[in-house]
Amino acid sequence: METNTIHWFRHDLRLADNPALRTAARSGRLICLYILDEAAAGRHAPGGASRWWLHHSLTKLNASLAAQGGELLLARGDTLSILPQVVREYSASEVHCNRVHEPWAIQLEDKVKRELADNCEFEVHEAQLLSNPDRVLNGSGQPFKVFTPYYKQLLREHVPDEPPGPPGDFEFTAVKSMDALDGWALLPQNPDWADQFPEHWSPGEQGAEESLQRFFERPVTRYADQRDIPAEPGTSRLSPHLHFGEISAARIWHATNNVIASRSADIKGGEAFLRELVWRDFSYYLLHYCPDMPAAPLREQFADFPWQQDDALLKCWQDGMTGYPLVDAGMRELWQTGWMHNRVRMVVASFLVKHLLQPWQNGMHWFYDTLVDADLANNSASWQWVAGCGADASPWFRIFNPILQSQKFDPDGDYIKRWVPELADLDGASIHEPWRLPERPNAYPDRAVIHADARQRALDAYQAIRNSA
Repeated sequence: METNTIHWFRHDLRLADNPALRTAARSGRLICLYILDEAAAGRHAPGGASRWWLHHSLTKLNASLAAQGGELLLARGDTLSILPQVVREYSASEVHCNRVHEPWAIQLEDKVKRELADNCEFEVHEAQLLSNPDRVLNGSGQPFKVFTPYYKQLLREHVPDEPPGPPGDFEFTAVKSMDALDGWALLPQNPDWADQFPEHWSPGEQGAEESLQRFFERPVTRYADQRDIPAEPGTSRLSPHLHFGEISAARIWHATNNVIASRSADIKGGEAFLRELVWRDFSYYLLHYCPDMPAAPLREQFADFPWQQDDALLKCWQDGMTGYPLVDAGMRELWQTGWMHNRVRMVVASFLVKHLLQPWQNGMHWFYDTLVDADLANNSASWQWVAGCGADASPWFRIFNPILQSQKFDPDGDYIKRWVPELADLDGASIHEPWRLPERPNAYPDRAVIHADARQRALDAYQAIRNSA
């Protein structure tokens, strides 16, 4: 008698290169289940932009399953109640899932294993990262604290296996619907602040593959040189697809290496891109060994940093109304598209933390709510890097000058003009410092702070915690 097997979808919303799904399909008739358990995730439940993406990604995943004769069973609530209920209702003999490398998710896996111990087999597979954090250790068997040695070690010993080809046909068990996706109200309404998102994104496994191929057609050849130019399409834009598991890191790794091997001109860009992919793994690596990273600075001296909490300054930053064009362009791009160019992310983060002296956690929470690629590990590790309090961090005295950054990476103001229409009529020179014009551009705000004064204030604040150490 053929048995029923459950694949519990999590951050692996794809059919290809999905170890847990592949094993489950070989073990019996498939039941494909997705559970939205916001209580288990706590404050790390999906933010607004992520909820928009999740709705569309689940829609695409269900369509892919339907094309093979299956259906995605949706349930919202307590995983520890829902999963055993589905096991009992369909007499499932096995449950398979892929690990989610976030502290709350790993704890949930342990609870599920205990809950199902007397009912069925429960197996967790690896599919989210290039390498399991437990495997990449230094010569003393200890975790790395600096990226470059970690990167070299991973390249030497932990390159992921080549992903298998497209999945074969699945055999499904008929299921009774539990929840309707529209009933989850993941999409914003009144107002629909995500109304422009569809112009920029195509969630789902097919959209991920299309983004990868577009990257290989052109941007990868210039990635090393143009990834810092926000007005150019020089990046892969794969980050939200990776976060939701619509494509695997292993698939991207091997596909990029194949491009490097076949087109020698792309070596520099391809290698720079792979290094960024490993940085994603390193962020999860840090989170694995420092589970408090989203809340507490990794460098303990920063616990007493003299932040100057100011809700008005935080709001002007969130609204893109700081008076610094590159900063404001980035924050408005974020609000309108759910994404921001990586170079600009560093500039706006540095501005919030060092120019405005607002706690880095405030910026991290805002990004987590507004980014379609909001990723707990990357988000917290990157904010700590900018704030100077993380592992392998940018030193505190490295304070991005938003004027020089603008002049260097957006010299003609093309990026600024796209997102800050009040400045669209200015030329390339004046657009970086509109406060120098005889008359302020219509409706554009004055500077929230003066760069030189803010820089000195930041240095003085850092000196205060150094003196107290």
